[in-house]
Amino acid sequence: MTQMRNRISNNRQFGLGFKSPVSALILAFFATMATIFVAGRLWQDAEYRALMIQELDKGTVQGQTSISVDDTLKLITCREQRKRLSAIQMDLAAARQEDFVSKYSSDNHGTKYQKKLLAVIGIITTFGHKRKRDAIRRLWMSSDAALKRLEDEKGIVVRFVIGRSGNHGDKMDMEIDNENRETKDFIVLDAHVEAPEELPKKAKSFFIHALENWDAEFYAKVTDDVYFKIDVLGAILSTHLDKPRVYIGCMKSGQVFSEPAHKWHEPDWWKFGDGKSYFRHASGEIYAISRALVQFISINRLILRTYAHDDISAGSWFIGLDVEHVDESKFCCSWSTAADGWIC
Repeated sequence: MTQMRNRISNNRQFGLGFKSPVSALILAFFATMATIFVAGRLWQDAEYRALMIQELDKGTVQGQTSISVDDTLKLITCREQRKRLSAIQMDLAAARQEDFVSKYSSDNHGTKYQKKLLAVIGIITTFGHKRKRDAIRRLWMSSDAALKRLEDEKGIVVRFVIGRSGNHGDKMDMEIDNENRETKDFIVLDAHVEAPEELPKKAKSFFIHALENWDAEFYAKVTDDVYFKIDVLGAILSTHLDKPRVYIGCMKSGQVFSEPAHKWHEPDWWKFGDGKSYFRHASGEIYAISRALVQFISINRLILRTYAHDDISAGSWFIGLDVEHVDESKFCCSWSTAADGWIC
């Protein structure tokens, strides 16, 4: 009887405190977190007070007797900015150590490259251009084995670049998937929707994808109506290996058209000044940029502006950078004579 009374007494005492061990554990956890938070705030406030006391002492020495509220807020803001800057600098150092991409890259077949390639060439194509693609394939990329030899012997990767249909998974998408299963020579940008007005974004997406999958010295963009000589292109690029940031192409300028009905209408025409003339940029038919510039595009992908035309957009990305613009006449395919030494 006495033992039962003791148990009842113990249960009552426990019931007055916590109904279960779990409740006690939860309360203890929150009490610990509250203690840490309060201690952290006190420590932070102590740092701010010490900083303000230092500034007050400086002001007293200079003949001032007080520090204003505005000055106090400026000091606190400055301290927070220094902390953020320090964190950003640490992230940047880590990114540089990793060279912004993984140590080893892989192609669509999972092949690992330890040796840096000379170039990755993206041939911009679209739906309904199979005849153009087949004509290019007959030149020097007739099979998967030919592509592999090109990569192994010349250090050059070549792929057709295409996005997806607005009706994802429709007949046009299926035709590209079937063609790619047979030829294995596509980069399919699943997040990009094929449309003429989206071409500048398509070029940017290609550079980002190529950087993430291949480690190369140069990355080149070509249209599928240009039949270029790959040996000549490789030879020209090899002469610029000593340039860390280089933009190679047939440099041109031209009129900015503000009329909405014009074929080459530029919605942002007013940004190009009263003269309505574009800055120097490489022709969109074919141009090449060094790895450092592709890294710049990849890192700043979300804030890089695109204009109505892809060649203008690419030129705008580099105009404020320390980049060497190379006006290579052999890249001028529109008026080339297909003579020896010319690319097209």
